[in-house]
Amino acid sequence: MPIARISIMEGSDDERKAALIAAVTEAIHASFGAPYEVIRVLLDEVPRSQWGIGGKTALALGKT
Repeated sequence: MPIARISIMEGSDDERKAALIAAVTEAIHASFGAPYEVIRVLLDEVPRSQWGIGGKTALALGKT
């Protein structure tokens, strides 16, 4: 069973997250040949205060 684990910055709405899950599932199916029903996609939402970019937090940089 293929499992894709993706870290994303917090703040995306459910519609965008669902679209990401669908796209990643399709990519795994197309490239690996795995049946859809065995593919798992896990999204880890990371707070902006814990997401580093160039030595600063995304929160400090005002990233959304």
